[in-house]
Amino acid sequence: MRSRNASRKGRLRAGPLLLALALTAAPARAEDARAEVALITAQGANTLAIVDLDAGAVVGQVAIDGAPAGIALSPDRKTAYVTRPEGPGLAVVDLATRTVTATLALPGGPLGIAVNPKTGLVYVADWYGSRVFVVPADGSRLETEFQVGASPSGIAVTPDGATILVANREGDSVSVVDAATLAVTRTIPVGRHPFGITLDAAGARAYTANVTSNDVSVLDIAAGSEIGRVTTGERPYVVALAGARGFVTDQYGGTVSVFNLQTLTSVATVEVGDHPEGIAATRDGTALVVANWGSNTLSLLDATTLKVTKEIPVPDGPRAFGDFLR
Repeated sequence: MRSRNASRKGRLRAGPLLLALALTAAPARAEDARAEVALITAQGANTLAIVDLDAGAVVGQVAIDGAPAGIALSPDRKTAYVTRPEGPGLAVVDLATRTVTATLALPGGPLGIAVNPKTGLVYVADWYGSRVFVVPADGSRLETEFQVGASPSGIAVTPDGATILVANREGDSVSVVDAATLAVTRTIPVGRHPFGITLDAAGARAYTANVTSNDVSVLDIAAGSEIGRVTTGERPYVVALAGARGFVTDQYGGTVSVFNLQTLTSVATVEVGDHPEGIAATRDGTALVVANWGSNTLSLLDATTLKVTKEIPVPDGPRAFGDFLR
């Protein structure tokens, strides 16, 4: 997936290999006033780059083959799980030693990923199928799988660990899954080709970035329904939340669209790097970290002034698809 020889720096956007990021705004370590480290899957460089956001520099790298794309962190924030679409498979990284401690081959096209905050189980979406794999925390085996909609991409899990949400790109829907039984309890129609899916801190609302309808669907989880839409720039990818605002990466616009979470109205459009993909808010909500796949940089965006305050060079092809701030 996303060979460097394809158009748009090797990404296959419109066909069955379209890659996506499902992003849930990630908490940082409890002792941090803000997220200080970004863990960036650099697909072209086949590495996990460790970036000190305050220093504005890459401070370490972990080699991971197979075009790493998706990332999620364990509940204690000590382990990273990275999908390898061209492996295909999963890599488990010990963040203290910065080493790969396990690899697991998986069928199909592993891409989107999330971790249950209560059980530590790892959920991996198969982009080529209509299924999600379930892997134990040590990454030792494929435990089971469950069926969802067509081409699942982004995954999010509610804070209580009871519900899994899966964005089905080709199904134009979100599957709501009972984490205990792995049964789909509801299928919610959304915009065209939902990719990233993000939950608010309470697990009450979810937001999908709808790639080809250029908007965000806002979902009421308890009601199991879409309650609104917000217009974005071209090819929205992932949503992050900070304060009273939502922030959406617009891949083809080189921008971040900003909207009001209460009124669901547009606030501003901010220029960042080329082809922005992953985005997450720092723990204190003062800044957004944006991975720019085309320009090989991270943009740090002030959540209040909506100004880019820093640009950090990173290895080739940064994706940061998922939970990537520590």
